Amino acid sequence: MSFSELLNIGLMQGFAGLSLFAVLLLMGLGLAVIFGQMGVINMAHGEFMTIGAYTIYLGSTLVEKHAPTLLPYYFPFAVLLAFLFAFVAGWLVEWALIRHLYKRPLDTLLATWGISLAMQQCFRTFIGPKEVSPVLPEWLLGSWAPIPGLDIPINGMFVLVLTTVVTCGMLLALSKSRWGLRVRATVANRVMANAIGINTKKTDRLTFAIGCGIAGVAGAAFTTIGSTGPTSGQLYIVDSFLVVTFGGAASLFGTVVSAFGIAQTQSITEFFMAGSMAKVLTLTLIVLILMIRPQGLFASKVRR
Repeated sequence: MSFSELLNIGLMQGFAGLSLFAVLLLMGLGLAVIFGQMGVINMAHGEFMTIGAYTIYLGSTLVEKHAPTLLPYYFPFAVLLAFLFAFVAGWLVEWALIRHLYKRPLDTLLATWGISLAMQQCFRTFIGPKEVSPVLPEWLLGSWAPIPGLDIPINGMFVLVLTTVVTCGMLLALSKSRWGLRVRATVANRVMANAIGINTKKTDRLTFAIGCGIAGVAGAAFTTIGSTGPTSGQLYIVDSFLVVTFGGAASLFGTVVSAFGIAQTQSITEFFMAGSMAKVLTLTLIVLILMIRPQGLFASKVRR
């Protein structure tokens, strides 16, 4: 095998890692807001991702059946609906359950685990137990070959652009918007935030819903690279918590760096060894680094 062929394979594996990085980052961003900013261990986060994925599937099914001429155009609107449906579901879950469990992380873990199982059963009952895939528009299919021997999938590039837009939007919202100011004030000192007139309960609910909505967008991105089933979200929940913990629980920048490092390590090592061994190697490296730096790569300076 020549050096150029080896380089092309390495680049393609690296780009495959970018697709995984995009999904992990979108999942991690939602968790970083919910877990890092609010202290809620949301074990149902993967199911909010599944809501987004099923939104794309059902949207493509309806468009294909009733308005096939719109197939090239439905996908961006379906992504927005994926965010909206997951946002509404997160809002309802926070209102019905999570708001009663703040400052009780173990209780939130058990409660959201129960919600996760219930949502999985709802998916099986109302949509079906089999894995499904949407009909993607033609502009998402195929690959781009900048040089001979190097094929970069177009859906991967789209997912990367989508992830960049969502990440920049979240960072901008947290640093510049009124909501971001309220979130940072609540995280810094909840009692003082209440004293100066910030409705921390409303801020918590909106923050939880936004985190779930971002998971919905992750599900929309996931449909371009894999099929969706009732338990698809659970395949990513552990990796998503690893991303947040490894990067630093309250650091969004740490989430970005952590997601990139984990995805690239796993993707590149999978080329040289079995997938399970690549996973073991990735987890071993994370554990070793966390033993040296238990607060994560980028510890937050905020103290509750």
